[in-house]
Amino acid sequence: MLAIVDSGGANIASVRFALARLGVESVLTTDLATIRSAERVILPGVGSAAEGMRRLQERGLVDTVRSLTQPTLGICLGMQLLFDGSEEGPTETLGLIAGRVSLLPASSGVRVPHMGWNTIEAATQSALLEGIDATARFYFVHSFAAPTGPFTVATTTHGTGFSAVVRRDNFHGVQFHPERSGTAGACILKNFLEAKL
Repeated sequence: MLAIVDSGGANIASVRFALARLGVESVLTTDLATIRSAERVILPGVGSAAEGMRRLQERGLVDTVRSLTQPTLGICLGMQLLFDGSEEGPTETLGLIAGRVSLLPASSGVRVPHMGWNTIEAATQSALLEGIDATARFYFVHSFAAPTGPFTVATTTHGTGFSAVVRRDNFHGVQFHPERSGTAGACILKNFLEAKL
C-alpha cells in the first residue's frame, strides 16, 4: 500500500494521476496508523516551508514522518522539509537531513523562481535513478534549494549548483516534479515504487 501524506499541497492531485498512469493505487491520508503501515510513503508539497510545516503540525504528522522506516519520497517542498531548516521564514523543518535550504541567488540571466526543465547529474549510484539517461530533463518550480553534501544523489544548476535528488537512509527527495516530468519522471516514480531502496 502506498500512502500519500495529505499535507495540503497543490501538487497532490497531479501526483495521484501520475501514479494512476503507472497502474498504482494510492491512499491520500492523514491517518497516523495508515501512514506508519504503508509499504511506501510520499510526502508532496508546494508553497512555503513555514506553511508546509504548519500543515504537518496541525495534522499531528511531524513525529510520524520523522519515525518512518519504510522508503519515503519527498517531492519539491516535501524534499526541502526533510532538511534541518529553511531560510524561508526562517523555519525549522523535519531535521532528517543535515543542512538548511536557502534562497536561490538571482543574477543576470537567472530568474528566481526557477521554473523550467533541467537535466540532472548523478553524484552517486542510486536505484532511484536507474534507467535515467544523462539527457533526461525534469521540471522544476522553486525559489529555495537544498545544499549539496554527503546526502546528494544528483545535482543540477540554476545560477548555482544545488541538490536535485537526495537520500538519507530510507528518506529520498527530489526537488523537481516527477509527476510533471513526462517519461523520465514516470521512471523515477516507478523506481521508487519497485526498487530496493
